[in-house]
Amino acid sequence: MIERAAGAAIVVILLAGAAGCGRGGTESTASGVADSAAADAAAAAWRTKHEADYRREWVSISGLHPLKTGSNTAGSASSNDIVLPASTPASIGRFVLGETGVRFEPAPDAGVRLKDAPVTKPVDLRDDSARGADELTIGEVRVVVHVSGARRTIRVRDPNGPLARGFAGFSWFPIDAGYRVVARLIRDPQPRKLEVVNTYGDADSYQSEGVVEFTLQGQTLRLRPFTTRPKRFYFVFGDASSGVETYKTARFLYADLRDDGTTVLDFNQAYNPPCSFNPFTTCPFPLRENHMPLKVLAGEKAYPVHVPLPKATGAS
Repeated sequence: MIERAAGAAIVVILLAGAAGCGRGGTESTASGVADSAAADAAAAAWRTKHEADYRREWVSISGLHPLKTGSNTAGSASSNDIVLPASTPASIGRFVLGETGVRFEPAPDAGVRLKDAPVTKPVDLRDDSARGADELTIGEVRVVVHVSGARRTIRVRDPNGPLARGFAGFSWFPIDAGYRVVARLIRDPQPRKLEVVNTYGDADSYQSEGVVEFTLQGQTLRLRPFTTRPKRFYFVFGDASSGVETYKTARFLYADLRDDGTTVLDFNQAYNPPCSFNPFTTCPFPLRENHMPLKVLAGEKAYPVHVPLPKATGAS
């Protein structure tokens, strides 16, 4: 999912705080208060950025269409395999799924653009399994090839669609420094690949290199993060508040691994996956070991409207 660069600011702030702890006396206390206040401000700034990013990238998703092998027609007409928003032409062309990828073949004068240039001939599309996915635009509607497990789908974004217009917004717990902890990485003998089921019933592959151990509310806890890039951790977790005060399926959190083998977990930056408010997103379920036996009343609260998960998961 989307990575959060603002977390690095928290790490720098906390490192500065740790460096000042040895001075003692009033100076050390004053420094600690200032560092904590700065970390709180950084968490607040992160939330502001997160809300802007989510409104742009996730709130506007209006459809997710599995592709069948061969031709898949697309456009606003109901006769299409992929029915797009009414603001698009009756036919924009077709998506052709082959063994190695997806090719888009435009209809004449459909007004489809790629990188702000008209698409006038067939084009092979890069999917979103890596950065630099090819995004087709038809007016304000955006279309991209999305990979879920072994399947390729068409993800549609419409900023004027009913899901975008009906979005209920974000709700957060007050920022609490008590939910900002330092964790220690306990490495596995070897990094490994894990197959993790997502909300569409597909298995996505993630790399993991160990667990992190930390103390919260007097309890020693462990979570297993996924490594999204060197020294960058992605946590998918649940806790005793899941399904009550917080979203029942999972929450997400990013953190950076420091050179000394520790990482700062700021649960004030824990946030809901997009599947909490949009059924056309694919989100991983937490590993069994990532369910904490205490309430983490920090970060984002539960979305106020129940959004059923896809039937493929058997969840509701």
